[in-house]
Amino acid sequence: MMKFSKIAGLCAVALVLSGCAILPRSGPDDGQINQAAAIKLETEDATLGYDYALVDINKTIIPFISTDDTSSFSTFGGGGTTPPEIRLGVGDVIQVTIFESQAGGLFIPRDAGARPGNFVQLPPQEIGRDGQITVPYAGSLRAVGQTAAVVEGNITRRLEDRAIEPQVTVEVLEQNFPRASILGEVESPGVFTIRTSGDRILDLIAQAGGLTSDESTSFVTLSRGGNNVKVAYNALTSNSRENIYVAPGDSINISSEDKSFYVFGATGDVGKFDFGSATLDLNGAVAKASGLNDGQADPGQVLVYRMENRNALRKMGINIDSFYGYEEEIPTIYRANFRKPDSFFMAKNFEMRDGDVLYVSNSDSVELSKFFGIATTTTSGTVTIDADIDTLTE
Repeated sequence: MMKFSKIAGLCAVALVLSGCAILPRSGPDDGQINQAAAIKLETEDATLGYDYALVDINKTIIPFISTDDTSSFSTFGGGGTTPPEIRLGVGDVIQVTIFESQAGGLFIPRDAGARPGNFVQLPPQEIGRDGQITVPYAGSLRAVGQTAAVVEGNITRRLEDRAIEPQVTVEVLEQNFPRASILGEVESPGVFTIRTSGDRILDLIAQAGGLTSDESTSFVTLSRGGNNVKVAYNALTSNSRENIYVAPGDSINISSEDKSFYVFGATGDVGKFDFGSATLDLNGAVAKASGLNDGQADPGQVLVYRMENRNALRKMGINIDSFYGYEEEIPTIYRANFRKPDSFFMAKNFEMRDGDVLYVSNSDSVELSKFFGIATTTTSGTVTIDADIDTLTE
């Protein structure tokens, strides 16, 4: 009977050993990830399968990692201290004043007598749908699309052969043409007139009553000339270069977009988490998941899964020629080693993206503990079976 008991125990241990490959875990371990990577930054080894790039996070590659918020309003120009030139449009009301150097000319009669100056002020007129204005002895002139200075010059040239050294001023009394629209999550969306002195994006948002959404999750999209650029509202308020002047015809849309990411593996919490702000770094992402599980996590295998821009990977020095079928983005795993003292500085500069997957591998000691736990349970069961057999045979 003792011999049977030993055989049963050995069989149980053998069964446990053969089952190591099926020990429970939350996902692939570091060995499997290293073996399956099609391209790794630190080695030239490659294994066929579902192709992805494995990239260690360090200060060399940080500048090339793309984010969702790389766009900037500064690409439109107009970010300086000078507002864009406002041109006249249909509906604007202007007043033309004509000066002559002395009396007896076209507009100032010789017997005009005492007067404050040799000028005549024409009645205000609205620019019609045809874009024209009318000036006596100068005829009809095009005003739409012109600046006031250009219109002044055109009138002067038409009068210089008839008036005495004429000079002309054009004053904009009422400006109705240069408008921009504000839509989306503001108190009073609508169409607003741009002041001659110039209005910046935040000026028009203020005229619309401000945001109705949370500033930390709000984005501003500027549409101009067929181009659309989206910038986080916090970036607009913190960076004066983003707060550019609004141009006639601009459309500004305010939207609220709460980004999210997924967490699996050896962390305090797993699931789907919202950014809670316009941007979130890797440190913040780990913190939202209640940190690494001290008794389970491998700090050297903190992984971020995402689809990365091909050009970004190329700038990191990765040969992406072997990635066939991926036009713009390539499956990429970024790996952070939190065992290193400077890793938290690196993680602070690594920005998460909407839809990222954060996965923390189990440590090798956890896998060993699982094995011994199963082995202990199995051998205890074997002893119990052996005792039962002894009882039955007595």
